[in-house]
Amino acid sequence: MKIIIEQSYQDMSKKAANDVLKMVDGLKKKPVLCTASGDSPAGLYEELARRISGENRDIAGWQFVGLDEWLHMNGNDEGSCRFHLNNQLFRPLKVKEENIGFFDGRAKDPEVECERIEQFIKAHQGIDIAIVGLGMNGHIGMNEPGTSHYLHSHVSDLAEQTIQTGQKYFKEATPLSKGLTLGIANLMEARQVILVVSGSKKGAIVKQVLEGKISEELPASLMRNHKHFTVYLDAAAARYLQAE
Repeated sequence: MKIIIEQSYQDMSKKAANDVLKMVDGLKKKPVLCTASGDSPAGLYEELARRISGENRDIAGWQFVGLDEWLHMNGNDEGSCRFHLNNQLFRPLKVKEENIGFFDGRAKDPEVECERIEQFIKAHQGIDIAIVGLGMNGHIGMNEPGTSHYLHSHVSDLAEQTIQTGQKYFKEATPLSKGLTLGIANLMEARQVILVVSGSKKGAIVKQVLEGKISEELPASLMRNHKHFTVYLDAAAARYLQAE
C-alpha cells in the first residue's frame, strides 16, 4: 500500500490524474478503467478530461467499467451513478457507448445484468485501473460491511447509512434499498487500485480503513491486501493518520 497526501483537494486530484496517465502509458494494451461516481473522484475526472484534451490523446480504444449503480436507475435518472459519470467523464471525453460497460439498474433481471458486466470485463482482459471512493461506513462500491470478499458482480442490500448519505445526489427524497456493484473479488483482480478520499468528514473512517484491522466489516480495508494499492488523500481526509 502506498499513501499519497496532498494539502488540497485540487492538488490531490492533479496528482492522482497524473499517476493514472502514467499507469496507462505503462500498459502494453489499451486500458480498461473502472470508475466510481462520488464527490472525491470528481476532481480526478475533471483533471483527466483536461489533460487528455490538452494533450490530444487518442482514447478511442479505452474501455470503461462502472463500479456500481442504484437498483431501478440508469443514466436517464438524475442522481444515478451513470448520470454523474456521464457529466464528469464520459461526455467530456466523448466516450462511445460501446466502450462503456455500466450496470443498468432498470434491467429486467439484475442478476443477468451482473453477468453481462462480468462478460464485458472478461472480453477486455480484465480491469487495469480501478478508481474507487470510500463510504462513511467503510464500504467500497456498494459492498457494505459484512459482504463476502469472494463475491464478483452482485446485487447488494444497502446499509441504512448508505441510503441516507445517498440522498445528497438527488433533488428530493428518493427511496433506495439495493444496488448493483462490482465485488471485492473484481477489485482484487484489477491490476491497479486507486482509492481517492477527500474531506475532514472522512478522516475517522480513513484511519480505521488504513490503520485498523483488515476485515470484511470494513470492506475497503481488504484493499490493503492488493499488491498495487495506492491511496490519495487531501490533508483533511488524512488528519487522523499516524505520522510516519
